[in-house]
Amino acid sequence: MSSEIILEAIKQMPKKNEIQDTLFDFKKNLEKINMADLKFTDMPGMWQHFSVPISQVDENSLKNGFGFDGSSIRGFKDIHESDMLLIADIKSAFIDPFSDATISLIGNVKDPETDEWFTRDPRYVAQKAESYMRTSGIADKAYFGPEAEFFIFDSIRYEQKENLGYYYIDSKEGSWNTGKDEATNTGYKPRFKEGYFPVPPSDSLQNIRNEIVLAMEKCGINVECHHHEVSTAGQCEIDMMYAPLVRMADQLMMYKYIVRNIALKYGKTATFMPKPLFNDNGSGMHVHQSLWKDGKNLFYDKDGYALLSETALHYIGGLLHHAPALCGIIAPTTNSYKRLVPGFEAPVNLVYSKRNRSAAVRIPIYSKSDKSKRIEFRTPDPACNVYLAFSAILMAGIDGIKRKIEPGAPLDKDIYNLSKEELKKIKSVPASLPEAIDSLENDHDFLLQGDVFTKDLIETWIEYKRKKEIDPVRLRPHPWEYHLYYDV
Repeated sequence: MSSEIILEAIKQMPKKNEIQDTLFDFKKNLEKINMADLKFTDMPGMWQHFSVPISQVDENSLKNGFGFDGSSIRGFKDIHESDMLLIADIKSAFIDPFSDATISLIGNVKDPETDEWFTRDPRYVAQKAESYMRTSGIADKAYFGPEAEFFIFDSIRYEQKENLGYYYIDSKEGSWNTGKDEATNTGYKPRFKEGYFPVPPSDSLQNIRNEIVLAMEKCGINVECHHHEVSTAGQCEIDMMYAPLVRMADQLMMYKYIVRNIALKYGKTATFMPKPLFNDNGSGMHVHQSLWKDGKNLFYDKDGYALLSETALHYIGGLLHHAPALCGIIAPTTNSYKRLVPGFEAPVNLVYSKRNRSAAVRIPIYSKSDKSKRIEFRTPDPACNVYLAFSAILMAGIDGIKRKIEPGAPLDKDIYNLSKEELKKIKSVPASLPEAIDSLENDHDFLLQGDVFTKDLIETWIEYKRKKEIDPVRLRPHPWEYHLYYDV
């Protein structure tokens, strides 16, 4: 019965251009399935899960959900109101590549007492953002294409106690290891900032990325390409084909899951931390996006700057106008602001430009086709909660379109060669997470439109960031402070 229900739902899935059909033969594999793994996202952005026998997946459980303790999930519920329900989205089904005989289902969270969807559930927020876009009449599709960068290290150790604090990263690819006395030191280690993109053996992770890509495709994700990134020590990028907002957020969670588990299979460790290494490039998540209506790309105009329409320019205006507040969601860690500093190709400048990679918004010009015209928002990083980040980005863009916010003139100069007088005129992203959270606190009305984000969610997010992340980092001495101040 469970297999029949899942198969019927898959038959009703939208065509490949809407949501990627899994490349697995579901009918063949479902005969071997004996477990269902139910996944959902906590407020900071990590996948959580629990498993049930496949026999428990029936019409009743798909309708009424599976119970769990919401008080044990970060940002969800207090202990006196802990009972929550997870409603599996059958259209999200994929064969889990890391759990034997298991089908994974991504779900939404519901309050069993009110029978209403949980407003702090990030996936529900993303669904509301798509719905708000459609009801606004502006567009019927928002396509997203994130480029999430990550590192694959050989080992990681870190500790923080009252009397000590350190981290130690190592990678056979690390440029710092060219002189290491090891049996297989071949010297093929990408130099700092020169990891983009030499062939193997300098790129030692080619086969691991191949395996990651094949696993992603088997889970129904269309992949465009993969390559080594700029930093030494195993920085990588895998680019997915664009997809609608919610589907892409689901895929990005799958992407992280697959990357981490295949790295672990090889005895390595993967991280999406924005700035794990000092003095080399950090990991960003450049987000390509476009709005469509009735099959037409609303961002294209053959006579516009970089082939952009007025709608696209107003969308950019919304992103740049709300960027300081957006940073509280799209670059949401204290570590994010170790990446968002001038240099290292960091997109800290709140301007837009064709081709210029130091601008917060870049307009790719690889193709003149109307179908490929898009904008690239370069400030986000992969530590974000992708459902909330994509939703906030879309809401800022829609606000720009509704209010006709002008983005100003494009900046096509080399920003690093501008005079001090010229640089003073260019606004920048916040310099720290506290600044970004303050900006979000002062500018979030655009997120509340259509009840997409709620006051409760925004307030809970701000409180969590201040108490659980900002204050703990602020209270602890930094190792470099000993270098600077121990002998004062």
